[in-house]
Amino acid sequence: MEDGLWLIELESALQDDCTVDDIYAICHGKALPEALRLDVWQVCLGVRNKTDQLAQFNEIYDLPFQAQLRSDCEEFVNKLGNEDEDKVSVVCDLESILTFYCKNRNLVYEPNNGWVELMLPLLSLKLIRSDTYNLFEAIRDTYIPKGCSKNGTVFNVFRLLLLYHDPELCTILDTKRITPDCYAMGWFQTMFASTCTLPVVLSMWDLYFQQSDPFLVFFLSLIVLINQRDQILAMKSSTKEELISFLVNMPCNIEADDVLDFCSLAQYYSVKTPASFKRDLLQVLFGAQRGSSKPEGSVVSQALCLPVSVNELIENASIQNPHPEAVRFFLVDCRPAEQYNSGHLSTAFHLDSNLMLQEPEAFQTAVQGLLRSQRNAIDANSNAGGEHLCFLGSGRLEEDQYTHMVVASFLQKNTKYVSLLTGGYEAIHEYFGESMVDCLEDHDPLKCLQCNKEQLRYGGKGSANNNNQKTLNSGANSASSSATNSLKRGNQRSGHTANNNGTVGTAGDRKSTIDLFSKLSLAMKTKSAEVKEKLIDYISNPATEPGSSRTGNGGEKHVSRNDRNGKRYRNVPPVFSIGEDHEEDDELNSAASESSSVARGAKTNSSQQQSDPAEEIVSIQSFLKGPDVIRHFKCQEVHLNGYMYDSYLLVTATHMIVLRELETRRDRARIIVRRLLQSIVKITAKKRHRDLITFKYGYPEEENLVITDMDRFLIPNASEVTDLISRHIIKQT
Repeated sequence: MEDGLWLIELESALQDDCTVDDIYAICHGKALPEALRLDVWQVCLGVRNKTDQLAQFNEIYDLPFQAQLRSDCEEFVNKLGNEDEDKVSVVCDLESILTFYCKNRNLVYEPNNGWVELMLPLLSLKLIRSDTYNLFEAIRDTYIPKGCSKNGTVFNVFRLLLLYHDPELCTILDTKRITPDCYAMGWFQTMFASTCTLPVVLSMWDLYFQQSDPFLVFFLSLIVLINQRDQILAMKSSTKEELISFLVNMPCNIEADDVLDFCSLAQYYSVKTPASFKRDLLQVLFGAQRGSSKPEGSVVSQALCLPVSVNELIENASIQNPHPEAVRFFLVDCRPAEQYNSGHLSTAFHLDSNLMLQEPEAFQTAVQGLLRSQRNAIDANSNAGGEHLCFLGSGRLEEDQYTHMVVASFLQKNTKYVSLLTGGYEAIHEYFGESMVDCLEDHDPLKCLQCNKEQLRYGGKGSANNNNQKTLNSGANSASSSATNSLKRGNQRSGHTANNNGTVGTAGDRKSTIDLFSKLSLAMKTKSAEVKEKLIDYISNPATEPGSSRTGNGGEKHVSRNDRNGKRYRNVPPVFSIGEDHEEDDELNSAASESSSVARGAKTNSSQQQSDPAEEIVSIQSFLKGPDVIRHFKCQEVHLNGYMYDSYLLVTATHMIVLRELETRRDRARIIVRRLLQSIVKITAKKRHRDLITFKYGYPEEENLVITDMDRFLIPNASEVTDLISRHIIKQT
């Protein structure tokens, strides 16, 4: 009886001017009966009263690619198994619709672009041509992302979503160099019509159109991958081609009875994902597709992780009693200490990114404090507590290189739910405007970089931009500062009601959110004493934490260049070793930089000398494909002052060469390092940051090893680089 009632109610609604919301309220995602499917789809796609557009078609088939289009239509219809007398009619309708679509939208048909496969579920409805065309056009405009091509924005976004929810799986595919366009092209082009059976597609589209969410295809694709993650992990040793073949055909296993659960899981993951990327990319990815408009570029192609807008961050912190599965952020402020102390959100945990290179042990201690503070805030149901980590930089490129390193370190540990605030603190400062006094804690207009922006120059050398060149206080002091400020969020409950209307879109909405956040900020400031002492004690005395290996005076022994263990370097040609970076490296780096030219001049061994390549500009792709290049690696050159530059490290049989990308032209680079492999005497890595590699150059002199110069790089999968260079050095000794 209940099953029959909803059908009767649906029939009644369709006789009136119902909306897609009315239909969803009645159907709740149920599969539709064939008799009602057309009417429901037309309402959901907004074409119920649309005119016959094919009436404008002159029935002239004269497109430059007409022969290819006709051939693909005939080949597709032959696979359907229709009777011979039906085939001609189906081919005619199919070719007519696609030909008119190309002419009407000024588009070019290309083989394997998904159009023909997308028509199959529509042809199965056996409609008149005009209705079929209107549905096809509406589906393309509303639900098929623009730019479904190799390296398209749609696939960059999908990879970021996979990285957000399953970083381990994403890393495995990245290691195999399998990008989403290799396996998911057909999924996005046809809404799974090219891989799933017809009953599955019809049931899926029934629910899809009721949802009215064009981004649902991203989460459906995500579920396909996550459901098969064990099989994918088991195929790590398979070839790239075998893995791609498996990935492409994964949706084939979906059955009609699975569709409801499949779509429900996709909706669950959608709820567990920050929503601002949808708003920011809606116009980029979806809309009327015409030949005159090319898909817009997007910053997501260069994004380290999923971006989050300042609107979503602030509103998220203001919501009281949110849905249990909704996104809740734990904000991590990675700016230098002096910037943080000049103004910050009361909900932010301070994790000084400078510590990562300057004091790695203190950085690890601060990370432990961060994770513990996060757990405490979640347990206390605090507005500042959430399992989704949102990292915050300054919004200034040079300084945010450090923040990116911190984010990368969390991603390398396969940490889920990692995001980065778009625009950093600068965006927060601009968002609050005149209300920042009420919403920012410890805000000092005299020291705040944003308040004094006019006195600074981007990347300049003013006092306010020397953050990366200053030696910070001890790790314990910095970590204690992190704990002190993070406590202002823990174990708190806001007693104010939040406006949960989604995205902040109007000035009135923003003012309401700002007013609420200022009250929340005040509550945070006045209720921090309960857990402050406990967390500071943990930060200051991490050895008391169970499982900690640190002791009061039993620290690690660092190798010193003054240590003399045997006579390894006496009367032997230059050799190299691989070991840990020791505490004198930074001083040595500075000294080596000043004295390297003198040392080279004193030595007569020509293998120690190198030409100055500073002015040599080359084409990156041409240089990487050079006949002498054995392998090349994407990396970042790390200067002593902390600045980092996107670079490529190349290995030949005799040299190590480094190209630094030009900021003005990313396709060209400057050669900044050209070293003989024989001049490398030591390769070291930071113990707590294995991808930070230092190459040291020099020569043995009696019992000592004289270091004349060094270079430092941040290299993903650094062991591959060091192993390769090591082998070639050994070949030359």
